[in-house]
Amino acid sequence: MSKSASPLSIFSIVASMTAVALGNGIMFTYIPFTLAREAGPSWAAGAAVTAVAFGGLIGCAIAGPLIRRVGHARLFSCSMALVIIAALLISLGVHPVLWIVARMIYGIAGNTNFIISQSWLNHAASNEWRGKAMSFFYMAYVIGMGVGAWLFGRIPAEGNLAPLLTIFFTALAILPIGLTTLPTPPPPAQVSVDIKMAWRSSPVAFIGVLAAGGLSMVVQGFTPIYAAANDMSQTDIALLVFLMQFGLLFVQYPLGVLSDRIDRRIVLAGTCALIAATAVVALNVSFGNFFLLMFVFAVFAGAVETVYSIANAHANDRAPPRDFVQLASTLLVAWSISATAVPLAVTALTPLFGDQTFIYAAMVVALAYAVFVLLRLRERKKVPIQARENFEVMSAQVPNAIALTEPASEQVRQGVRADNL
Repeated sequence: MSKSASPLSIFSIVASMTAVALGNGIMFTYIPFTLAREAGPSWAAGAAVTAVAFGGLIGCAIAGPLIRRVGHARLFSCSMALVIIAALLISLGVHPVLWIVARMIYGIAGNTNFIISQSWLNHAASNEWRGKAMSFFYMAYVIGMGVGAWLFGRIPAEGNLAPLLTIFFTALAILPIGLTTLPTPPPPAQVSVDIKMAWRSSPVAFIGVLAAGGLSMVVQGFTPIYAAANDMSQTDIALLVFLMQFGLLFVQYPLGVLSDRIDRRIVLAGTCALIAATAVVALNVSFGNFFLLMFVFAVFAGAVETVYSIANAHANDRAPPRDFVQLASTLLVAWSISATAVPLAVTALTPLFGDQTFIYAAMVVALAYAVFVLLRLRERKKVPIQARENFEVMSAQVPNAIALTEPASEQVRQGVRADNL
């Protein structure tokens, strides 16, 4: 297929993933709210967050081979079936271990869905509007998650209506993809992970993606648990999660634009300082001061997402085009490992240090990364602005999986072109 489809033709893909996001937003709020309120093990809510990230890591490993085996459309239907199975297990009642298993199943399906949808978008979009299509995809998904969280605040938390709605939205997501006339992309090439190459290209970017994995999962995953443990109402928790998604717009975008104008490492260090400062305020803000609490956590979430997007841009600044595919796949795996390990550590430490442990963890990770960036600033000169990639709005909740979806012919072509530069 020639990459000359119209922007309207990708609506089916974006519509499907937005429907998935609506269901995910409901579950993302319902599960921590319910587990934190039920008289179950104190570690269950945090373990559910870790399970999603671990499932995502498995999804990264198996999605490419499965796409090569059965194709994009069939695997999309299978991954949607896994989401429905996960939601059905949750609808059976509050069984913490079963819910943790269900969240791992969702994590596997979730990353598989991202890989399939980004592959389709990348193949369908022309060079002239591919960046806009990807940004629209990211924003639609993140806003869909926020709206899903908002919907949870308007339904009964008791019973199984929340997982049933998730099943409804997931089934709805199958329809646009099932009816699309877009041809499926060629099978992706085999990709490899090369940590030495990623470190050699940019230690700041590699460590930044590692930091972002932990930061994103603890802030996005543990905030609803923290709010529920402090007796915030269902409606208010839903609104809190909804507003946190908009930090992506109001914090990440201006900082990203700034990183196109000055050294990205300076912006990364400043963003980490913002995360640490916001964490201090979050530790002390009263749950009775509703509007300030909402503002603080929206900034907190937006700053965390900024680390991921700017670190990705900085990685591409430093790498030759022939390394883009391998670099992106390495960063994706690094992000997934960190997104699993840091929430696991927070879950283990929370009984010792209390419900605010995740805020302290975010502060420690941000400050440690800021120190690392400042040390690197003394050692290497900045990349000239004219040699940089343009910043694009991205979300750490939507993995940058393009590296796992490029067909072999495209990877070879990029390598040949780079060698001729």
